[in-house]
Amino acid sequence: MHRRKRVFVVTGGGTGGHIYPALAIARGLQERFPGSTIHYVGGKRGLENTIVPREGLPLTTVHCRGLERSLSLSNLAAIGDTARGLAQSYRLLRRLGADAVIGTGGFVAFPVVMAATLAGIPALIHEQNAFPGVTNRLLAPRAASVMLTFPEAEKRLKAKKTVVTGLPIRPDILSAKREEGRRYFGLPERSQVLLAVGGSRGAKRLNEAMVSLARRWAGDPRRQVIHVTGEVNYEETVAQLKAAGINLDKCGNINVMPYLDRMDYGLAACDLCVGRAGAAFISEVTARGLPSILVPYPHAAENHQEANARSLEAVGAARVIMDRELDGQRLSDTVQELLEQPDRIAQMAKAAKGAGRPEALTMILDEISRVVMSRK
Repeated sequence: MHRRKRVFVVTGGGTGGHIYPALAIARGLQERFPGSTIHYVGGKRGLENTIVPREGLPLTTVHCRGLERSLSLSNLAAIGDTARGLAQSYRLLRRLGADAVIGTGGFVAFPVVMAATLAGIPALIHEQNAFPGVTNRLLAPRAASVMLTFPEAEKRLKAKKTVVTGLPIRPDILSAKREEGRRYFGLPERSQVLLAVGGSRGAKRLNEAMVSLARRWAGDPRRQVIHVTGEVNYEETVAQLKAAGINLDKCGNINVMPYLDRMDYGLAACDLCVGRAGAAFISEVTARGLPSILVPYPHAAENHQEANARSLEAVGAARVIMDRELDGQRLSDTVQELLEQPDRIAQMAKAAKGAGRPEALTMILDEISRVVMSRK
């Protein structure tokens, strides 16, 4: 019996937090439905214009723009752009003969997913955060299924159907071994390792607090630090460490870098991690079962990073320090307190593992398959 090849449209844009989950789903669809065609629809200005072509997926862009939080002339232009994008998306979906549309958020997801519902094409959305973004809140009532990373998001959405799937992560995050990570960084096997991640755009207050901790730990081979500052704050952080009397070339246990392309090894090597509370970072940390200290980004939309962090705190997997409350003393004391209590660290690791969903991509693909196969 001949099986018709499927056509899927994946959309999500603006930031990596929307784009990378969409790409993971796209790759999963290619494996689940061999021979299927995957089209990525992005915005005219988003990062997807750089990232998606590198992944070898066909990219079509449509007009879209977010609304400001106050009355302004630019909001009229945004409404016009979104209406234009809706018309473009509708024509595109009809021309492609899409079997399903999957949206992962960002401004561009609104016109594309909305067009799918108007065209009678099954639409699914994935919400990465515990506090859903505006786009997904608007789309949820019309979607065939809403897939969630955090169970708490369900009460904030008016959805016909929800399923908690988790957030898809790269396979290497799960497969990396502790000894591989330690060997990659040249770390003693019996040392305690702290991984601190400022994020690609940096985290100024977190990086400054890490200088105080580095001053306390410098030269102690029992304690090792992998500090990823983010490219924005790297030079400034190195200068602060030097001013604090820390010679990075000689102290031997403080590793500072602007970016880490082998995050799988960083997570595999560490005993405790410190970072922001973006959905992707939290998903990786919990999938590996790592205890964490989370410092939510204070300017995240709808304060969703605090909601993400509190979700892990509630199950005992993380400690939360608000950005405004963070300083070197507070961070050093918290790290020291946790590492001096092996039983506490073990409990947090177990709680993190329980909150993790390493099978997220499989569950997402199962839900997409269910919706597509149930279409009459």
